[in-house]
Amino acid sequence: MDLHENLKGKTVVITGGSGILCREFAYAYAKQGMNVAVLGRTLSKLEEVRDKINELGGNGLAVVCDVVDKDSVINAKKVVNDTFGKVDILVNGAGGNHPKGTTTKEYFEKGDIENPNVVSFFDLSKENFNYVFDLNIVGTLIPTQVFIVDMLDNPGANVLNIASMSSYHAITKVSAYCAAKAAISSFTEYQRSLAPGWFETVQNKTLLRNPDGSLSERSKKVLAHTPMGRFGVPEDLTGTLLWLTDSAQSGFVTGATIPVDGGFQAYFGV
Repeated sequence: MDLHENLKGKTVVITGGSGILCREFAYAYAKQGMNVAVLGRTLSKLEEVRDKINELGGNGLAVVCDVVDKDSVINAKKVVNDTFGKVDILVNGAGGNHPKGTTTKEYFEKGDIENPNVVSFFDLSKENFNYVFDLNIVGTLIPTQVFIVDMLDNPGANVLNIASMSSYHAITKVSAYCAAKAAISSFTEYQRSLAPGWFETVQNKTLLRNPDGSLSERSKKVLAHTPMGRFGVPEDLTGTLLWLTDSAQSGFVTGATIPVDGGFQAYFGV
């Protein structure tokens, strides 16, 4: 991995820091010799990431935090400031989908409303829809409000949000997630964001894999529309991540969303 001298010694906060993608972000920053604070809800998972950060040459910090609770985020900022000083970079990685916000079928069929074994669009509760929406958009808004205070007098500081392919086009079965990620893309016009294509994570495992581990029909459709013919792996994102958060290389980039998707966004199947 190329060294970004401008990043060495700086402090980055990553929300959702123990996730499949965000832990790889943390490791990429660790290799740059940075102070890396990972925030999330499960301490044991965060500590695992923190220890690997330290092994890779960074200074790791694990902080329990609920990104939709402003008091929790304020407390997390205090811990980070007490340990590392002011924050230079914020990566809003917390988000994702939830099974309760997902429909059973890709398309609505007659009789689905009456079928107790099918969750249709009409069965999505306000609470479950709001859970997914708030996790993504409110969980980006609050950390930005809290941590950006440290950056106001730092011209090299920046905020990076995590969008999605569903920020551009609606994806079947996950309407709440699509609405939230579209909101992220719009909100990012105030900052910048990275939009991963299709990556296998814990959250989408049941959508992309059958119980026996084979590819689901949904996965086959995704790969048929991905010119590179594969899912992304977390390491595919780190080059763009470092570029976007290194002000010496991308200091004039703002309000933009950069897709890293194997061509999914550009290809419509014909």
